[in-house]
Amino acid sequence: MRIVDVRETSVALKSPLRNAVLDFGQMTTSVVAVLTDVVRGGKPVAGFAFNSTGRYACGGRMRARFIPRLLAAPPETLLDGAGTNFDPAKALAAMLRNEKPGGHGDRSIAIGTIEVALWDAVAKIEGVPLHRALAARWNSARSATRVPVYAGGGWYRPGHDARALQEELRRYLDAGYVRVKIKVGGAPLREDIARVEAALEVVGAPEHLAVDANCALSREDAFAYADALAPYRLRWFEEPGDPGDYALMRELAERYAPPLATGENLLSTQDVENVLLYGGLRRDRDVVQVDPPLSYGIVQFARTLAMMRRHGWSASSVTPHGGNRMSLHVAAGFELGGCEAYPGVFAAFGGFGDDVRVEDGALTVPDLPGIGFEAQNDLYAIVRELAAAA
Repeated sequence: MRIVDVRETSVALKSPLRNAVLDFGQMTTSVVAVLTDVVRGGKPVAGFAFNSTGRYACGGRMRARFIPRLLAAPPETLLDGAGTNFDPAKALAAMLRNEKPGGHGDRSIAIGTIEVALWDAVAKIEGVPLHRALAARWNSARSATRVPVYAGGGWYRPGHDARALQEELRRYLDAGYVRVKIKVGGAPLREDIARVEAALEVVGAPEHLAVDANCALSREDAFAYADALAPYRLRWFEEPGDPGDYALMRELAERYAPPLATGENLLSTQDVENVLLYGGLRRDRDVVQVDPPLSYGIVQFARTLAMMRRHGWSASSVTPHGGNRMSLHVAAGFELGGCEAYPGVFAAFGGFGDDVRVEDGALTVPDLPGIGFEAQNDLYAIVRELAAAA
């Protein structure tokens, strides 16, 4: 039993959307295929993943360091104790050999994407959906069959006024979503508050609306937004400033009573521990949004959850960023607080597939073996071509 090859390709998102800091028309993502010699259903098993949206493709680092290390490891050193499947923890250790501590942004996304693709292969070899494989290892075999989801939207688009924003949000509600999130920080404060009020007219209760500044705000602007948003008591105010500015987060937590959210740009367990220790986050309301493919993968995500529990945090406080089937399975397998969704955006990389339906703000987790990208036709066409490349 061995990993035969690991392949990566870069795909452009070509999206007209933008948030407060990013133009997704320029954004790329890495797609990975881990090929094995294990045969299921008459075919060799292949595992697939991509590095979420919001971070650029990182294939150069994969090809220069992490893929060669994984392929150079003696095959038996990457297997579990029974020798019947691969052990992603051992693969993670192999990819981290000869790496200095720190510098997580240089490698966490490249390693995490490969590691999640390996998990897809592991679950396929076992013949179970990924969430069940994760629950068996870390959650006493308990796995959520339905996961709360919210629609990440409210993007800045050319010519997209408050009326167009309302039409967008109505489409989400018609599709079965109850909770939505919109962008702030990319327009003047007065305009953003008008967008919040327009959104509330559609979604009704303030606990059904979150806002996301995508780390764009200065200290002064973060306080101004916090003061302006506080009376609305929204579901959460996400990433107001730089994710490493724990002092700013602590001051905001002292000043802003409703929930705060952060974590999608925290790329290591230590980063998350630091924000818990020094960022003033409150266990009774705030939300942590670690994205597994961006932060060394699922094994490290489990270690992050264990660290959070030691500090008194519940898994229900975690709602991973991502809006894809990878985060959906993680949310189900660890029984997290929910999952993000990107309905109708990011082309092949948005949504969960035609076999998934949102009802009353939640969805039933698919039962296909592995992650199940095979049920997303456009995305599966990309990974299938990558796996078949000579």
